[in-house]
Amino acid sequence: MATISAQPYDYKLPANLNQIALVLIDMQRDFLESGGFGDALGNDVSRLQAIVPTLKTLLDRFRELQLPIIHTIECHQPDLSDCPPSKLDRGNGSLRIGDRSAMGRILIKGEPGNDIISELAPLSGEIVIHKPGKGAFYATPLSEILRERGITHLLFTGVTTEVCVQTTMREANDRGYECLLVEDCTESYFPEFKQATIEMLRAQGGIIGWTTSSAAVLAALTPALTP
Repeated sequence: MATISAQPYDYKLPANLNQIALVLIDMQRDFLESGGFGDALGNDVSRLQAIVPTLKTLLDRFRELQLPIIHTIECHQPDLSDCPPSKLDRGNGSLRIGDRSAMGRILIKGEPGNDIISELAPLSGEIVIHKPGKGAFYATPLSEILRERGITHLLFTGVTTEVCVQTTMREANDRGYECLLVEDCTESYFPEFKQATIEMLRAQGGIIGWTTSSAAVLAALTPALTP
């Protein structure tokens, strides 16, 4: 049985690689680009930008193999009807969800800042999940899509590690999916938060799942490209 070298122990691949999906969490302009929501909150967006080339390499390999790819976008309807008051009112910043910023209204579906960055833009046929929550399963069709396609293994990437990535991975684990976090394809504005999350997810024999490097994933998938 093929495996990916991982912690706390090797991650087993299914015999049918089409049961594996690469999940890219919230690689949106508002979180990664100067002038976006993350930048406006005083965060160093260059930390998140640093993973883009590595993630693009992994994305390209999945595209070469024609394996399932899932992109998520955190967003809300223009009237904010799907945004709970607790989320809308949270924080003391000068900008909130729905407010207008340099990239349009913050976290509103269809606004320029809500788009996935151009380097990782979805291609036709790739799954795009618009999610109103931090996790990708809440109030979305993700469960049904995975079930219909027979997907059992999920490789997680994206931002931020401790919020939307971790939340989605925990949701997936509770639903029985085999979850693997690709460490150098996820990032946080706070390096200590990323490291703590990695350690929590793989603690106690992989209580939530496994963690690995993109190099280990690419090495495991390379034989699949051999004629």
